Amino acid sequence: MSLAPAAPPEDPSSAPPSSRTAMERVSARDVLSRSRRLMVGLLAVLAILGVGVVSYRASWNQGLAGIRTNANHRLDLFASALEGMLNRLEHVPATIQLNRDVVALLQPRSGPASADAVNGFLRKLNAQLGSMAVYVINERGYVVASSNAGEPLSFIGEDLSFRPYFIEALSGQVGRHFAIGHTSKQPGYYLANPIRDQGRVIGVAVIKISLAPVAEAWSMLGVPAFITDDNQVIILSSRTDWLYQSVGEQGLDKVVDFQIRQLYLNTRPRRFAASTALQGASSPDAADGVLVQGRNLGTGHGRTVLAQAKSLPKMHWHLWVFTDVDPVRSQAFTVGLLSAVAAGFVGLLWLALAQRQRLVRHKLAARHMLERANAQLEAKVARRTSALAQTNERLRREVAERIQTEQNLREAQDELVQAAKLAVVGQMSAGITHELAQPIGAIRTLSGNSAEFLKRGDLPTVDSNLTLINRLADQMGDIIQSLKAFARKAPATPVATDMAQAVNNALLLFMARIKKDGITLVNDCVEGQALVWCDPNRLEQVVVNLIGNALDAVRDAPERRVHLYTEHSGNQRVCLVVSDSGCGIPAELLPRMFEPFFTTKPRGVGLGLGLHISRDIIRAFRGELRAENQPEGGARFIVELPERTDADTTPLPPGWTSGGLPSRRPADLPPPLPDSASAPPP
Repeated sequence: MSLAPAAPPEDPSSAPPSSRTAMERVSARDVLSRSRRLMVGLLAVLAILGVGVVSYRASWNQGLAGIRTNANHRLDLFASALEGMLNRLEHVPATIQLNRDVVALLQPRSGPASADAVNGFLRKLNAQLGSMAVYVINERGYVVASSNAGEPLSFIGEDLSFRPYFIEALSGQVGRHFAIGHTSKQPGYYLANPIRDQGRVIGVAVIKISLAPVAEAWSMLGVPAFITDDNQVIILSSRTDWLYQSVGEQGLDKVVDFQIRQLYLNTRPRRFAASTALQGASSPDAADGVLVQGRNLGTGHGRTVLAQAKSLPKMHWHLWVFTDVDPVRSQAFTVGLLSAVAAGFVGLLWLALAQRQRLVRHKLAARHMLERANAQLEAKVARRTSALAQTNERLRREVAERIQTEQNLREAQDELVQAAKLAVVGQMSAGITHELAQPIGAIRTLSGNSAEFLKRGDLPTVDSNLTLINRLADQMGDIIQSLKAFARKAPATPVATDMAQAVNNALLLFMARIKKDGITLVNDCVEGQALVWCDPNRLEQVVVNLIGNALDAVRDAPERRVHLYTEHSGNQRVCLVVSDSGCGIPAELLPRMFEPFFTTKPRGVGLGLGLHISRDIIRAFRGELRAENQPEGGARFIVELPERTDADTTPLPPGWTSGGLPSRRPADLPPPLPDSASAPPP
């Protein structure tokens, strides 16, 4: 098998002249066509780039204009709100000189009485205005009266002659300055007004306004912002790391001025990183603002930030806001890119239409899948909702059962308390009967004698006997009223209660027993000195229980002595102490004293519920009942209750208990008269 030799390549130079001319013509056309296509492509690229650049610039200018407009609007609103907050009290210092005591205090011969009056006036004025402080400075620069007089950080005697607002007010102008308090170390806005007497400035009235509302109002702007004072120092800022930095140049004269005036205490304002760019603005109030690098403002900012300012001429402040314009730049870049892409793909519209149809089909398929998923989700939610409703219903039933159980327990405890009170009343019935029998016998004798004296016409003696009968009736009424108040069943209602009154009402029930057993009673409870917040009836029950136990403890003791007194234990707590001279409580039984049904008395004398119920009563009013032995012998029980404050209730009328009945000490009751006190003459 043999192969034919390959044909040699055709040489154009060997072609005929006519063919060579045709080939040259075709090559020239191809070159021209390629050049034209290249030129058209280049023009198309340039056109696309031009559309993108024009769209980018238009979008950038439009977005930047919108940001400027919105920022200027926020600046106007915030500036108005700021001036309203800080200047609402600007007329107050001018009215302080209308007070005669203020002018008298600034006279050379004023005395300390006028200073007290001015301090009280300024304290009331400061409380009514809600400012930080109001004070008066004499012409030498010393504070002579202040709303915080008597407080640890009082301004009285402080030398403020170096303060700019004092210097301006002393010259007859109104001083407005920001400064950090020399004593309180708190920043504030100071308004100072001269105080004149017959045309001469004799002092300065100053009001310090808190800047806390300004810090709370930064959210109105929605962008980082700060305020500079007339020294171009940042005094208020939405960012704490910007505070007390200087936006302007810091020359030696300014540094010395800062040290002398101490507006920022010992803080030397450092230079703000973006101060050069901010100073490059043609005017701080220019609506266009100035673009600064975001890195100069610290972390959390974009690459480029628009800084705009508004002047607050009344306070000589400037309000600066910083709006991130990177989103506008990104949006402009996106618009330019989209415009270029749209211009480049105008000729491929049919591809876009085909793509749109394909996307429509995909959306329909996705919608069907979403509908199925939504139906499954709704079914699952319905099942979970049903289960949750059943669980809620079960919880409601359990809560209702627990509430009913708690109510039953509370009713049982109230019944137990009432039973204990009635048991105490039964134990004291013999003594109460004796206390009532003696006045009744005296009344019987006096009434018979009065009838006999009336027949004889001896009216003065009849009047004297009737007066004694009336006093004995009051004595019996007090005993019966105390017994009724102690035995009545009433809901526990905490009110302001005098411990001494509760002790006196309880002692009325034990006076016969104390006299019979020869017990020495020392009652050091003084009315009006120990007011607590509890139910007076429940407190009397506890006191009756403790006094009864103390009387039982000293019945067989060599020295029969019961001591009652009150004391303040601190933290707004008041204690009532009931001590006795008995044998005390054994150390091994002391931890069990408040256990239910535990008693140290003989069998059949008590149930062992008195101390347990008493401690529950005291704890219900956020108090505590405890027992301890005394070093000198005997035991003492301490009732600790929260002290009554002004926020709890209004003061009670003198001589009245919280229940509305007058209280009488046992010593105040008239002594019973013997049967022959008013016997008629023979």
